[in-house]
Amino acid sequence: MNRTEIKMVDLLKELKETHSVVGVKAEFEAEGTRTEELMRLKEICMSAGITLTLKIGGCEAVRDMYDARTVGVNYLVAPMVETPFALQKYLRAIDLVFSKEEQDKIDFLVNIETVGAVQQFTDMLRIDEIGKLNGIVVGRVDLVGSMGLDRAACESEKVFNITDGLAAAAKERGMTVVVGGAISASSLPFLKKLCDRHPIDRYETRKICFSCQGGVANGAEKGIEKAVLFELMWLQNKRSYYQTIAQEDEKRITMLEARHRDSQS
Repeated sequence: MNRTEIKMVDLLKELKETHSVVGVKAEFEAEGTRTEELMRLKEICMSAGITLTLKIGGCEAVRDMYDARTVGVNYLVAPMVETPFALQKYLRAIDLVFSKEEQDKIDFLVNIETVGAVQQFTDMLRIDEIGKLNGIVVGRVDLVGSMGLDRAACESEKVFNITDGLAAAAKERGMTVVVGGAISASSLPFLKKLCDRHPIDRYETRKICFSCQGGVANGAEKGIEKAVLFELMWLQNKRSYYQTIAQEDEKRITMLEARHRDSQS
């Protein structure tokens, strides 16, 4: 580990001890995480004693699932699952990639993040394979986007009522419920109200997953601030890594360019 990664581990340990942080999240989908980056993140998570969640690129992203299996993730999330058929494809792909023993050690979730998915959620819960699904993630940013609204609507009563309904239906099935999308200190009233109504399991920023038990208590604002710091450190470390790669052949390139110019004169 380099110096920045050691600092990231220390920050995660602090977040775990004082702010109910339980995991780190990466995305092959919108974030475009590369496999080598995921492996670095896995080592950081293991050193800090927390879990790793990976959002794959789609409901049937088998190649992504193989990478998840190789790295060893704790939670696998499929985005944009909007129909019972899409959910079936996801759960059947899981059987294709993961052995029964591996499935017992991973929680499989889906993003419910559009109006269409909300409208079809009851039908999704009726499919034969539903027992393989461990939980849902309510993605508020895409949800409001699908309604033609901007990010500010994430804290609205309308979005709360939708999230509340999804949580009730999922919890009735014994599923994990996670809330994400534009999570900031201003989201805490929304989260506290939701956690008072249902045993919500987690909420997540772009990179950090908080347990709702303790994660919405006094001082939660500081935890969210530190989650932003972790993401900043992660991006700085990523930038440094690729800058090093970009510069490692600079001397050789300069020499070859000079040699080529000389040969043309």
